[in-house]
Amino acid sequence: QVLLVESGGGSVQAGGSLTLSCAVSGHTKKSYYIGWFRQAPGMRREGVAAIDEHDFTRYAESVKGRFVISQDNAKTTVYLAMNNLKPEDSAMYYCAAESPALLPPQITDDEYTYWGQGTEVTVSS
Repeated sequence: QVLLVESGGGSVQAGGSLTLSCAVSGHTKKSYYIGWFRQAPGMRREGVAAIDEHDFTRYAESVKGRFVISQDNAKTTVYLAMNNLKPEDSAMYYCAAESPALLPPQITDDEYTYWGQGTEVTVSS
């Protein structure tokens, strides 16, 4: 069983930065990808970024150049550094995992089996 726990959400003004963390356990460290997703009220869940065990990454066009996904050397924590935040980035942010993984890192939610509970990000203008 893969467990994921998000942290680091909060409120920030437009143009500010936040870094989210996702603590991961129970995954196969030689075969996985972990993604960040977000969902605003009344909106569909959107893939933001993903990373695999080789540090290959993938980003949604809406966050390229502003968000950076990374992981620690122990492969137990995945980070999402969010810079130049905009009000439209406000959402509940979730991390998700697929392990073992047969594909490169994905940012579509139907490719993930395990999900965290989410952490909320609010960006004010």
